[in-house]
Amino acid sequence: MDPSTALFQQHRPRLFGLAYRMLGTPSDAEDVLHDAWLRWHEQDTDALDDPEAWLVTVTTRIALDRLRRAKTERAHYPGPWLPEPLAPDAEQPEVELERGETITLSFLLLLERLSPEERAAFLLHEVFDYSHAEAAAILGIAEDACRQRVHRAKARLREGRPRFSVDAMAQRRMLERFVAAMAQPNMEALRALFAEDAIQISDGGGVVRATLRPLYGAERLARLYLQIARNLGRYPARYEMATLNGAPALLMWVGGALSSVIWVECDGERITAMHGLRHPGKLARLLAVTKSAGPASLH
Repeated sequence: MDPSTALFQQHRPRLFGLAYRMLGTPSDAEDVLHDAWLRWHEQDTDALDDPEAWLVTVTTRIALDRLRRAKTERAHYPGPWLPEPLAPDAEQPEVELERGETITLSFLLLLERLSPEERAAFLLHEVFDYSHAEAAAILGIAEDACRQRVHRAKARLREGRPRFSVDAMAQRRMLERFVAAMAQPNMEALRALFAEDAIQISDGGGVVRATLRPLYGAERLARLYLQIARNLGRYPARYEMATLNGAPALLMWVGGALSSVIWVECDGERITAMHGLRHPGKLARLLAVTKSAGPASLH
């Protein structure tokens, strides 16, 4: 490996972590890194005083351009849009190092509340620990403008959720309770899973059946999952517990095919938010590494 390639590879995990948090889709993050690599390959790297700063700047600006286009596309997306999880084999320790709670699917979805410019400034300053001056230089804006973007981003995120911490043990317990309730479905058991103001968000991308709008309330969510359990009929669901993006998730298999990925937010006792990723294209990367359920299977 030549020195230029080796240097790029050295910084690749950090660049991928930034691009993925910007876009919420591994394939888009890989495309950003490919474009950054092409520009790096054309650059006289020996003339650079700070190669890492150059790479982070180029990666951020390419990702920012892509995110602006993606925001326009997502405005016309059929139903809610959910981020795509990293395949388990892609969850390299280096990606997790930059504050692991900010790689969770729930946090990536929370970032969708931000404008592309706010998202970039927030990630650079709050997640990757660049100063306001350094982040401003990367974004090509004034330091005061960068500071204002970070301030607005933090305010928007506080509106969406008071805290960013993830109680993985509580999430896992709630997912296990969900599996048990779906095995012997009845309205009372299912309703007991959800907080009164719980929300259900499902992403089918217009390709498979999914709720086209968020659903609110324990009663409505319980009725939805009671109907789903009954509709499974002679193709009962098989569940597999997994860790995706550093947090517990449930893989749901129906008829030998991966039907959905489910993750939750909870208050310790009840589910406050239920997320179901059903888009076949987004599940494809997981299919490649999850051929069949192993010892972690739940029935």
